[in-house]
Amino acid sequence: MLLDLERFYQACNPSKPLMIGNAVDRQYYIDFASVRGGKIIEALQRTITRISPDTPTCQLFTGHIGCGKSTELLRLKAELEQQKFHVVYFESTQVLDVVDLDVTDIMLAIAGKVSESLEAIKIRLKPTYFVKLFGEIVNFIQTPLDLELQGELSVGIAKITAKTKESPNLRRRLRDYLEPRTENILQSINQELLDRANQELKQQGKKGLVVIVDNLDRVDIRPLPSGRSLPEHLFIDRGEQLRKLNCHLVYTIPLALTFSNDSVHLQQRLGGGVAPKVLPMIPIRRRTGEIYNPGLALMRQMVLARAFPDVRAVDRLELITEVFDNQDTLDRLCLISGGHVRDLLGLLYDCLREQDPPFDRELVEMVIQRHRDFRANPIDIHEWDLIFQVVREQKVRGDIEYHTLLRSLFVFEYRDQDGAWFAVNPVLAETQKFKSWLENTQQQKVS
Repeated sequence: MLLDLERFYQACNPSKPLMIGNAVDRQYYIDFASVRGGKIIEALQRTITRISPDTPTCQLFTGHIGCGKSTELLRLKAELEQQKFHVVYFESTQVLDVVDLDVTDIMLAIAGKVSESLEAIKIRLKPTYFVKLFGEIVNFIQTPLDLELQGELSVGIAKITAKTKESPNLRRRLRDYLEPRTENILQSINQELLDRANQELKQQGKKGLVVIVDNLDRVDIRPLPSGRSLPEHLFIDRGEQLRKLNCHLVYTIPLALTFSNDSVHLQQRLGGGVAPKVLPMIPIRRRTGEIYNPGLALMRQMVLARAFPDVRAVDRLELITEVFDNQDTLDRLCLISGGHVRDLLGLLYDCLREQDPPFDRELVEMVIQRHRDFRANPIDIHEWDLIFQVVREQKVRGDIEYHTLLRSLFVFEYRDQDGAWFAVNPVLAETQKFKSWLENTQQQKVS
């Protein structure tokens, strides 16, 4: 069988999540639930469809950046749509500045995206409160926004969002103006938009409205003047307001919040008493260090499915030599990724940028070395000490320093029958700094 190189190249793009509703993308999808410690997306889906279809729910979803959350959420969207729910999915990074945002920004983004989605199916709702608010905003900020006060709600919100995203000063002024009006904005979104949307959707045969807000796990971890981090302020201190929207909600949140001392408050205020669902790394080694063959086998399939989507999984293994010189070279790439989906695709993409398949071991080692140096260069002495501590204890704490370790992919979280455990990113384990520390540690144990 000949490899379709152009299709393979496109399928390996690490920045493109799989659109599971698309038949072509669905061919590339590998279900890792059997090794990830549970059917996480099924649990999110059942909460909406079985446990509480007519009552608004708010669920939290997290995991390392690049571990496959967006693909899984798009799978959730496709499956909910099959069950007659109207699903609004959007990436917050496309409409919000995740370095500088507040609750009102998130609420307006949701209102805008819901309105845009409804308008696409000929449901046009014009909350009277927002017509009045837009007029007040134009007068307050004294900046021409060309808002048609009787126009579409989504257009008005999009114009405001775009204008404030490009001007931090304007964004702060508008936020100061909107903050005292948060409850009124929430009430209007609920009564004049979401409640009416649900009624209209049910008349069209839909079971309800679901909003999935992706990429909020990328909110900047900077400390605020209050001493709280921005994620703590948004998702813990103001979590109750984000939960009060009258529709089914799924928010992505930063992984490190699940280790915060306030994780119980997060669970109660934003999660409605339900703990966040965590999408861990795909385990390719056990916590004792041995290779975990079920996880490694699925990572092989993830690569081979992108090369040969039309071939049965069992038959793809016979075609490895069309992509790599041998299986050991493929396994080397899978193992060095640590079970991180985007890193594996990124390494594969780099190989494709260098030459056409089949890839030999020399090329793969060169790509790995570049990846290792890129990841290791930013690490300072303090961060190395934190990494060593995580390796010793196989756990992390909720301190803001540990946010950096997780966010920068210096350490990875895994799950097994004994619970969560953490390990250094395998590519960092091959640096001289880590090898020297490991050697010294072993010598101290012997002595």
